[in-house]
Amino acid sequence: MSILDKFKKKFEKKQSKTVPEKVARVKTDAKSSGDSAVLKEKAGKDKALAKDKQKVASAKAEVKDKTGSASQVILRPLQTEKVTDQMTWGQYTFEVATGTNKSEIKKAIKAIYNVEPARVNIVNLRGKAVRFGRIWSKRKNWKKAIVTLKPGDKIEVYEGV
Repeated sequence: MSILDKFKKKFEKKQSKTVPEKVARVKTDAKSSGDSAVLKEKAGKDKALAKDKQKVASAKAEVKDKTGSASQVILRPLQTEKVTDQMTWGQYTFEVATGTNKSEIKKAIKAIYNVEPARVNIVNLRGKAVRFGRIWSKRKNWKKAIVTLKPGDKIEVYEGV
């Protein structure tokens, strides 16, 4: 028998003694109070704490979705003559991540600008062929989203421009 086995056995003996002692203490507390109301109160408090922890965790996840992923979905607003004309009709154009879909873009617009989009159209664009001296290369492919808002809604994209 090695030294480690001796330590394992001692540790197991200590654990087996401590768990029943704790249970016995709780039971004696309940018996001394006269009924099992103490046990029920403790169980109710434990359940309430567990529910509160779940609510906090879900709230943190929602905040993380609103801030972290929304900024990763919408990369930047586009600024061209055509886009500025479309703004008068309530259409705004953004460069978005290539792996996103319409529902993710809607959620990101709602999280960032606090506006509910009426419609989202997506255009996949190929990168242009470019030349650096004798070497031909290609720009990266990208995705464009045209977001149409409900009448009366507005996004302040170009503040101070």
